[in-house]
Order: sequence, then structure tokens, then C-alpha cells
Amino acid sequence: QVQLVESGGGSVQAGGSLLLSCANSQSAYIPYCMGWFRQAPGKEREGVATIIRGGDTNYADSVKGRFTISRDNSNNTLYLRMNGLKPEDTGMYYCAADPRANRCLLPWSREYNYWGQGTQVTVSS
Repeated sequence: QVQLVESGGGSVQAGGSLLLSCANSQSAYIPYCMGWFRQAPGKEREGVATIIRGGDTNYADSVKGRFTISRDNSNNTLYLRMNGLKPEDTGMYYCAADPRANRCLLPWSREYNYWGQGTQVTVSS
């Protein structure tokens, strides 16, 4: 059973940076598609960025140029470097993984096989 565990969330002021990590407990399984999603209070969960096993990425327009998604397949960990944080980036950030390639293609589906429990990011103005 794949278990995704996020870490790295916290509270920062606008303009600050955070590095989120997502560890996959099942080291023998390297998902083809992995991604970060976020959900603000009262809003639907939305895609932030995705990355396939080979490294190709997609980003939401709202985070392009500020966020960078990456993955280390050798230790089965997904990252999200967030720079230039804005108050509208506040929300619970979830890691997701799926074996299907189309889950990394835009427009993103929220039907991923595996989800983490989330890590909170709060950006104050």
C-alpha cells in the first residue's frame, strides 16, 4: 500500500519561501505521475503542479515562475519549492500519485489513486 506523507508546511509572510516534501513509503513503487494540489477554506481542491517520472512538468498559471516541482526517484520523494508566496497561496497542500500518464496532463483530474494527508501553508500579508 502506497502511503504519501507531506511535510514542510508552515506560516510565512508574503514574499517568503517554503519547501514542501512528500515521501512515498513504498520504495519499490515509483509512480509515473505525481503532483501537488491545494485547497483553501470554502474552495474546491485545485491543481498546483505535476511531474512525470521522466521530469516533464506542468504548472497552474497562478504559480508559474514562483513554484518549482521536482522529484527524486532514487529516494521516492516529491518536492515543491515555493518562492514569492502570496496570501492567496494559503491552503492545505496535498501530494498525489497515480500510475496513469494522463493524470499529469492538463486539464488535471482530481482522480488520483493515492493522496497524502496534507500539510498546511499559511501566508500572511
